[in-house]
Amino acid sequence: MTETSEISGPPRLIQTMVAGFDAITNHVWLILFPFGLDLLIWFAPRLRITSLMRAFLSEVAALPMDETPELAAMLETGQQAWMQFAEQVNLMSALRSYPVGIPGLLPAAPPVETPLGTPKILELPTTESAVLVFGLLTFAGFLGGTLYFLAVSQAALQDEIRWCQVFAAWPRASVQVILLALVWLGIFIAVTLPSSCVISLAAVGGVSPGMCVSMLYGGALLWIAFQLMFSAHGIFVEQLNVLSSLRAGMRVVNLTLPGAALFVVAALVLSQGLDLLWRIPPADSWLTLLGLAGHAFVATGLVASSFIYYHDTRQWIAQLTEQSRPDAIG
Repeated sequence: MTETSEISGPPRLIQTMVAGFDAITNHVWLILFPFGLDLLIWFAPRLRITSLMRAFLSEVAALPMDETPELAAMLETGQQAWMQFAEQVNLMSALRSYPVGIPGLLPAAPPVETPLGTPKILELPTTESAVLVFGLLTFAGFLGGTLYFLAVSQAALQDEIRWCQVFAAWPRASVQVILLALVWLGIFIAVTLPSSCVISLAAVGGVSPGMCVSMLYGGALLWIAFQLMFSAHGIFVEQLNVLSSLRAGMRVVNLTLPGAALFVVAALVLSQGLDLLWRIPPADSWLTLLGLAGHAFVATGLVASSFIYYHDTRQWIAQLTEQSRPDAIG
């Protein structure tokens, strides 16, 4: 991106979006990251834990407990939901890590059919193997996502990719990304655990918690997620550590409201709206490849736009800070 000494205000939405997609157009091969990940999840064997989940739920059902009708209904509903989850989810989707990862179009429960037929299903036999495979796939997802973000950030901000710099920064950035994921997980648990306890205690006591707790919980998660939208960008743009990147990202959000909110909403609407178009071809049709390519281009363009928005906002904040200093005023 251009290195300007004067920034009249926070970055503008349309200009930022256009600059991001222009950067990816100049480095269009970057879409191979999300495109390739979707191909892997689509055609590779499905990794399932159906038998493990069934055995676990059978053991839970055999535990002695005093069941009220409400608790029994809740347990039955929970068992059905967990079995449905185990029968549909593919552990290969763990390669799509959060908050830094390669974006993908296919859901965690990918289509049953492909143009090459029904993929092979591999049942993981033990809990240890399931945990090990999930951990390795998640770790690989963080590594791949970090490499992807490093390349996209250079394409967006420098209009070139210097692979020597990318690979030199890769190990440190990967460590910071994993630490950031742990921070996100800790925040999620801190918000979710009290809400879950309140809802469960109310259900056991036969009292409906109503919509109030659910709305408060959902609102808290949305607000926290919004505050953390740019929490990873400092790791790639400024080589910050995880705590400094968190603070910098939150400052970008809070000092550019409502512009930051408009950027996030526009990115979500564009991404999710076009995903409906990309998913129109049936899963067993080769036309799905067009959808995967379209999604890969849009998702990579939006990631590049977010780096430009963060970079320009940080420059604007630095200028405001410099101008507010007493020696600068005098």
